[in-house]
Amino acid sequence: MAMNSLKPISSFLFLLALVIAKTVLASDPDILSDFIAATNTSVDGKFFTFTGMRGVLTKFPQNFTLTKATLNEFPALNGQSVSYAVLQYPADGLNPPHTHPRASELLFLVYGSLEVGFVDTKNVLYTQSLQVGDMFIFPKGLVHYQYNPAQKSAIAISSFGSANAGTNSVPLSVFSTGIDDGILAKAFKTDVYTIQKIKSGFGKP
Repeated sequence: MAMNSLKPISSFLFLLALVIAKTVLASDPDILSDFIAATNTSVDGKFFTFTGMRGVLTKFPQNFTLTKATLNEFPALNGQSVSYAVLQYPADGLNPPHTHPRASELLFLVYGSLEVGFVDTKNVLYTQSLQVGDMFIFPKGLVHYQYNPAQKSAIAISSFGSANAGTNSVPLSVFSTGIDDGILAKAFKTDVYTIQKIKSGFGKP
């Protein structure tokens, strides 16, 4: 009898665990409507259309350029758990080490070639050389980068599992946010002068 009486409780705890796991793993909260539009917003086909990418794939900037379609640029993404970006790399162009705290990134190379990599929580580095048509996944929250070693431009398209994936640049977070020079010198096992020299390349916080 005691075992039978525990079965409903066990089932409830199992279902509760599944609900909690889903809540924790979700990048964006589920919405209770088909879509979200701000009050007094005119909702028609234009609301669900983003035109900010027009002409992007025909341009070849001199510096690394990121064109985003996130919640900030495209309000219709609110609650849809997805966003997009076009990344353009000149020859020898670099997207420095960074993280996306709220989403994984799936990169698709459409032009040129790239060297990509990420570091997991065990400090293992995973790298790969990409050619046109290749895809590469950067797991959520892990430090990663992309580099174009070729003498011609490269273009990639990335999708994210959140309308607002967020980006934390490792160099900027460390050297351009006002962290004490002495603390950084100890962390990097160097001297304050070297830290100040590095910081001078990033400008004041």
